[in-house]
Amino acid sequence: MKIMIAKTAGFCMGVRRAVEMALDAPAQHAQPIFTYGPLIHNPQVLAMFGARGITVLDNIPSKGSGTVLVRAHGVPPATKQQLKQAGFTVIDATCPRVVKVQSIIKRHARKNHAAIIVGDQDHPEVISLLGFAGKDGYAVGTLEALKQLPPFEQAIVVAQTTQNEEMYRQVKAWTAEHRPHYKVFDTICDSTEKRQAEVRRLAQEVDAVVVVGGKNSGNTRRLAEIVTATGRRAFHVETEAELDMASFSGVEAVGITAGASTPTWIIKRVVRAIEQMPTHGRLGWRSLLLRMQRFLLLTNIYVALGAGCLSFAATQLQHLAISLPALSAAVLYVISMHILNHLTGRAEDSYNDPDRERFYSRHKLALTAMALSAGALGLVAAFHMGLLAFWTLLAMSVLGLSYNLRLIPDRMLPGFRFRRIRDLPGSKTILIALAWGVVTAGLPALADPAGQFISGALAVVWAAGLAFTRTAVFDILDMQGDRIVGKETIPILLGPERALLLLKTVLSTILILLCVAAWAGIFSSLAFLLTLAPAFLWAIIVLHKRGSMLAGTQLEFMVESLFILTGIMTFFYALVR
Repeated sequence: MKIMIAKTAGFCMGVRRAVEMALDAPAQHAQPIFTYGPLIHNPQVLAMFGARGITVLDNIPSKGSGTVLVRAHGVPPATKQQLKQAGFTVIDATCPRVVKVQSIIKRHARKNHAAIIVGDQDHPEVISLLGFAGKDGYAVGTLEALKQLPPFEQAIVVAQTTQNEEMYRQVKAWTAEHRPHYKVFDTICDSTEKRQAEVRRLAQEVDAVVVVGGKNSGNTRRLAEIVTATGRRAFHVETEAELDMASFSGVEAVGITAGASTPTWIIKRVVRAIEQMPTHGRLGWRSLLLRMQRFLLLTNIYVALGAGCLSFAATQLQHLAISLPALSAAVLYVISMHILNHLTGRAEDSYNDPDRERFYSRHKLALTAMALSAGALGLVAAFHMGLLAFWTLLAMSVLGLSYNLRLIPDRMLPGFRFRRIRDLPGSKTILIALAWGVVTAGLPALADPAGQFISGALAVVWAAGLAFTRTAVFDILDMQGDRIVGKETIPILLGPERALLLLKTVLSTILILLCVAAWAGIFSSLAFLLTLAPAFLWAIIVLHKRGSMLAGTQLEFMVESLFILTGIMTFFYALVR
């Protein structure tokens, strides 16, 4: 089954801002922390807040304490004032797009304009907007309801920011013809417009569309309505558990979109579930291929083979002889460290990759034994390369094992937040890159008498640069889960756009390094061929950003294939040399 994922699926700017403010609140404001009403319309996110001690305040008490976050939909001014009078610290997480509509209504209410709000009367955003309109506010859910309103001398017309664009277009056309003196404002959020336009295009390219999001989310329901209006089947689900396999009978291509309040980890679960669905009641070759790819990724076998390929390429770059101990050390160290990292990082995997979290929980003992055995065998391989290689790999192994350990006890340096290596901002991406560089390119140079410092150092930079971009790509995809568990990765510190710019800079540097080193004779001529590797990853980044790439297992497998590609190119280079 072909899967196409909408580029606009998931959190919009306003929802992302509100969620991040809620996650930051416990460390920055007085506790307990509340949200006034559900912060956003998504039960999974609200459950996550509850697990972190952030609860919903439905009614304002006469007296209270702590901090209350105003929901992304906003609240009437009187409600905010009541919260403050009750003794709460109020943090306004209202979406900036909603604030803009509030300001329009407030400004015109002072001039005695009636405010006509096109939206769902019971929706929290519309309730908040009516609060700014005062006694002259009117909510209409349909064009017919608008027609039934009496004509006003002065009036403005605004839309709920998540309103159906086509319906509001009809409202504007009728108003222009029958109430030309009304002031009409285009207040539908551009994110909503893009999301609705994209789902219309997507529906024309597939047999059915799965719309992921809360059942009480207005913008999510509208996406499903738009799909149905195109004549395609729409499946509105909150989680993958609601997918009915029988309903997809005869579906060859399926699109996936999601409401503005749907987190990435829920979308990923749905994608994984659909990927594994049988086609026509049996597993087709695509499903079998995806399952095989998924197994290789879950067990880290594929990434370990990639490390072996990268080590093979590094030896050829440096004019070194192929060393079986060096290749073995790279493969065994990487599979060991990656398994251990996932075993100790299941908190973020529960959001970023729930399948992986379940796999590691189910096979914890076997995977632990596999990781420790691989680590020990890797040290044996390094010992056969020489003492310098052995001690280097041992030091790296100790560093990797201590990454998640609390190295500074709580009683020492009270208030100091960096007690584990993982607490250092960006440490994950940087340390993984350095470890890959040393084990794949540095160890062969240390073990071979023909190894040179300059070529070895540049090879480490090259390998580390590729590993850095590979890890950072996954960090960008996993930003929501990492953010929830408090992990400060480089994309979280820089933001996704700056992080992507950094990755492109690193890839450009690697490409230039390969060409210059080959021209100077420091690297073999293989370097010119290996420029295809950073170009390959650059293309993946650009295509994915444009929404032209598939997601899920196929995207992950393609990124991990970066290192396999270097091995394949090196193999053919060695054949024809």
